[in-house]
Amino acid sequence: MPPPAQGPSTSTAPPAAPIPVSLGLAKYNYTKGPRAFPNIIRPYLEVQIPGPELTNSPRIEQLIHDGKLEITLQDAVELALENSLDIAVQRYVPWFAQEGILRARSGSVGFNVAGADLPFSTAAINPLSFFPLSFDPIIQSSVFIDDRTTPINNPFISGTGATGVTGLVSHTTQFSDQYQQGFETGTSLTAGWTSTRSSSSSAFNFFNPDVQTALTVTLSQQLLNGAGLSVNRRNIRIAKNNEKIADLVFEQQAITTVTSTITAYWELVYARQNVKVEEQAVAVSEKLYNDNMKQLQIGTMAPLDVTRAEAQLASDQQNLIVSQTTQLQDQQTLKNAITKDPLAASLVNVEIVPTDLPNTASAGEVPTFEQAMQQALAKRPDLQEQFYNLKNADIDVRANKNALLPTATISASYGTFGLAGNSPIAGIPGTSAGSAIVGTNGQPITVLDSNGVPVQIFSPVTTQTSVGVRQQGFTTANNQMFHNQFPDYNVQLNVEVPLRNRAAQADSQHALLFKRQLETQMQQMKNAALLAVRNTYIALEQDRARVEAASKARELQRQTFEAEQKKYQLGASTVYNVILTQRDYVTAQGTELRALADLVEAKANFESAIGITLDVNRVTIADAKHGEVDRDTLIPGTLHGKVVGTENLFNKSPQ
Repeated sequence: MPPPAQGPSTSTAPPAAPIPVSLGLAKYNYTKGPRAFPNIIRPYLEVQIPGPELTNSPRIEQLIHDGKLEITLQDAVELALENSLDIAVQRYVPWFAQEGILRARSGSVGFNVAGADLPFSTAAINPLSFFPLSFDPIIQSSVFIDDRTTPINNPFISGTGATGVTGLVSHTTQFSDQYQQGFETGTSLTAGWTSTRSSSSSAFNFFNPDVQTALTVTLSQQLLNGAGLSVNRRNIRIAKNNEKIADLVFEQQAITTVTSTITAYWELVYARQNVKVEEQAVAVSEKLYNDNMKQLQIGTMAPLDVTRAEAQLASDQQNLIVSQTTQLQDQQTLKNAITKDPLAASLVNVEIVPTDLPNTASAGEVPTFEQAMQQALAKRPDLQEQFYNLKNADIDVRANKNALLPTATISASYGTFGLAGNSPIAGIPGTSAGSAIVGTNGQPITVLDSNGVPVQIFSPVTTQTSVGVRQQGFTTANNQMFHNQFPDYNVQLNVEVPLRNRAAQADSQHALLFKRQLETQMQQMKNAALLAVRNTYIALEQDRARVEAASKARELQRQTFEAEQKKYQLGASTVYNVILTQRDYVTAQGTELRALADLVEAKANFESAIGITLDVNRVTIADAKHGEVDRDTLIPGTLHGKVVGTENLFNKSPQ
């Protein structure tokens, strides 16, 4: 068997394009709801979200030839990114986070997001407020109609003003509209308009029917608890940080997928090469056994030596079976990694043929440990996640500090009113004799006129009859309202002081304790990162040394085998010795292959430990601001391979 390649990859595939593989989510942006223009009912309809794509990407079919799937390492990585169900599942996490931003912008709280320790602020802002701030305007409109007949006992007290009436008949129709909105400054605005038309059988109303209109505007501002942009935007800021955390969780999944795919690829490469090594070992053992049998038959060898050769052949055959089984298992592992449906009819019997071979050039150069540690602190997704969790905890601490304050609300209200309706038009007043004036005895009082004739005295009565009805209504009432004929102004200051304030104190202390715990966890995670980088760095250096030693041992075994062959040709050695040295040479080749596979896998683990796996494998996660497709992306449902909200992700790294 020829020695493994020590130079560049033996792949015949053309070199990979420098264009990075895209892993973005920008095709869908759930941070914004449907627009109401020009279709005003869109905000009240369900958003249509396409179903998941659960079939293999077409590219797999294009790479299959004669029942074999020949792929390079880069092909395997790209196919895994296209078809990994782990990535397909994790892709929804950033979209959940975007929905949290949309919800927080309405004045509510965001959703739980994987990797985020704080989904929303725990601060009890304005705990005694009956209506929480809603940044989405709310319009309320109502129509009220009431028609009733009320039984009465006293016509004057009950309002009819007429005897013999047993019921008061009334009818009311009311229209009201109200606009309400909260603002991020802690301000709330309420504006309402009401129009009421009433009619009744009462005789004491100036207008019957009457129309009353009212327009009121109320503005309230929090002065202590709940005042300011910082407090009222707390959940929006946390939701935006959680979106970055979700992007980092997605990035970590991509790193895990790429690393596991690289490992599976090199394991299959080793398994296939190891099968060849074991096949050669079996061939050597068979030749040794057959030669020993011939020598036994001619009487030049003892039966015990033949038994030993046969035992060695059985052992090598067992090793070959194990290596062939391992190859099938590793092939299935890689097939699962690069496909969504490994049982598809076009794939179930396909043999995967990796075209790259491990070599020292594949391992490349690595930075020093100090440089690697600096990269890990700046690039590892788990450290960046903790960095944003700390930012969220700090936001929550500040919000809970504000929640310790009493509630002070200043409100100003302005109202204007109007009243109109139907009223009688009075005619010219007339005077007539009224009833006779009587004395204490109940008899009419009389006086003598100029002729000495007794005349009764009457009390004069002035009457005024109605000559028509003045009709006024909705228009007149609104005209009075908008001309501010009946204004109403008021200002109110309301202060609410919770005595002892134990609930707010507990919330504040809890938020601060949680922040301190996250700070401690940050140091713990840095230490874990240090250990991971150190261990993978040592393993990488160790495997480099193993490769050098195994390569040297393989070369020495080759020289030994060639020397033994020359001795045999000169009659100074035996077939047995030649076969033994050849078997040692084959074993050394297998050892070198294992060391090379371990080396390139150690490099992949080292890159994962410092968080540069995606950079090394030309996989990008960035923000697609322009919405233009530079190339066909490998990941279904993406544009550019750019994730929203990560353009400045590493500008400020935790130190």
